[in-house]
Amino acid sequence: MALKVGDKAPDFTLINTETKEVSLSDYKDKNVVLLFFPLAFTGVCTTELCEMRDNIATYDDLDAEIIAVSVDSPFTLAKFKEEQKLPFPLLSDFNKTTAEAYGSIYHDFVLGMKGVAKRSAFVIDKKGMIQHAEVLEDAGKTPDFKAAQSALAAL
Repeated sequence: MALKVGDKAPDFTLINTETKEVSLSDYKDKNVVLLFFPLAFTGVCTTELCEMRDNIATYDDLDAEIIAVSVDSPFTLAKFKEEQKLPFPLLSDFNKTTAEAYGSIYHDFVLGMKGVAKRSAFVIDKKGMIQHAEVLEDAGKTPDFKAAQSALAAL
């Protein structure tokens, strides 16, 4: 079931690229842009996360933290983060529980892969409530970052 504006964001605890646990509750009292992306090192995912990197000042000005999640291993994500110089946490949802909780999972993906995170963007306010939710069926598209920024600006 997809989450919508006004829903409480499900808490989660995932492993980051330094193999440390990170929870959504660690960001209590912060606005968060939570991104799910299918796979590290793929074209659209690289474009999406590099766009976030290149516009990090915009999100800083909007008082927002960025967290990006995929089903890749923390080790794959560490290499991806290093190569792309991404200044925000990449979290491994290897067991797919968080993507499922957010309604952001392709049960059948390309090349016969199953259980890959759907490209999604959620804006979560300081109280843990979803203020923007976009779950894309087409992995070839990127989220509407302007809509996410507008949701943040309205907080």
